[in-house]
Amino acid sequence: MEGEAVPRSSLTLGPVDVPKAPDVLARELRERILSGELPEGAALPAERELVKQTQMSRATVREALRILEVQNLVRVKAGRAGGAFVQRPSTASMANTVSMLIRGRQIKLADLMETREALEPYCAELAAVKRSEEDLETLDRANEAIADPKSDLTRFLQANVDWHVGVAMASHNELLIGFMTALSQAIYAGTENASFIDATVREVTARAHKSITRAIRERDAEAAGRRMRRHVHTYASAALKVDQRDSISVGDPSPTVNTVDD
Repeated sequence: MEGEAVPRSSLTLGPVDVPKAPDVLARELRERILSGELPEGAALPAERELVKQTQMSRATVREALRILEVQNLVRVKAGRAGGAFVQRPSTASMANTVSMLIRGRQIKLADLMETREALEPYCAELAAVKRSEEDLETLDRANEAIADPKSDLTRFLQANVDWHVGVAMASHNELLIGFMTALSQAIYAGTENASFIDATVREVTARAHKSITRAIRERDAEAAGRRMRRHVHTYASAALKVDQRDSISVGDPSPTVNTVDD
């Protein structure tokens, strides 16, 4: 009835998270980069022009560009011909992100090996279908280094990394390449154990790699996947018996990862 008090709602609101201005501008520019509106190599408007267009402060614009630079979406060059230039996400940037996750979450070697067992057989199958002659040359070079009896532990492990990443590269799948590049760094650290990498392990590894490479060369996807599955499972089981660490320490990318492991 007229004049009666209207009961108030019991609705309770929590704090409202209002995005900061640099985040808003960075998100707007990021969407334009990822959508392709801003192509690779394109120069963003000068800082002064961005201030004028957005009506934001120079400090806000600079912070937004810094965010994009950290995300590897722009590169900033100083000097008269400098500025902020668009760069598209790469497999290297994805590999770095995955590596930080492995390190920051202190991922266990067992988890890394499980991930590898899930990914690598399919990498090998795709490699058998999509490989090029250049891909085969990369695998052959790694196999030669692995089989070299003069190779010390570091050279053997690096060649092992190169071969596994090489299989991923031969798949020509950018997501698989990124994941395997990151995993290779972690598995390198996890298997750098002289008590495990003995002459027998080297011989078995070399034989398995050659067998898988042969299947990839012959474009036999079924055999490549089957042999890779058996290889990584056997290797993982043996490595985990020796290594009892709770986590793997992953530093900067290992030297000359030609872009993979055992």
